[in-house]
Amino acid sequence: MFRSILLGAFGVAVSACSAFAHVTLETREAPIAAGYKAVLRVPHGCEGTATTAIRVRIPDGVIGVKPMPKPGWTLGTATGKYPKTYRLFHAQVSEGVIEIAWTGGKLLDAHYDEFVFQSNLTDDLVPGKMLYFPVVQECEKGVHRWIEIPAEGKGPGDYPEPAPGLKLLPKR
Repeated sequence: MFRSILLGAFGVAVSACSAFAHVTLETREAPIAAGYKAVLRVPHGCEGTATTAIRVRIPDGVIGVKPMPKPGWTLGTATGKYPKTYRLFHAQVSEGVIEIAWTGGKLLDAHYDEFVFQSNLTDDLVPGKMLYFPVVQECEKGVHRWIEIPAEGKGPGDYPEPAPGLKLLPKR
């Protein structure tokens, strides 16, 4: 019995460690038609070296994106057209931030940090579905491309470098 408990605890610890080894979202569920604060958690570098850039692609249906500046890093954004025009607060918007890049910093492999942006999830998004935010992590030596989006019937654990995912909840 003790061996079963020990093996079970080991399995949970391994699962927790492997889930933490990827770039993930701190809040993994959010309702559609609402604001969403995305916190990308970066737990390590590449091949033991420091992270020097984090880039995230903003998926369709996420609008009004405003990244948080990070001391010691250069913040850049790319803008583009949305698939359609949306109402955001008291305005009609047809374009906005589609990619964010934090570059030029140095996050040592032994350290952890977070990269944050605020956004709005449109009511076009489907509750119950997953929404993925592909991230590229550049380091002094090597790159992690957290861009793999699971195929139907698969999960993030089926891929070596899964994109951070957000489960969409019904509108409040």
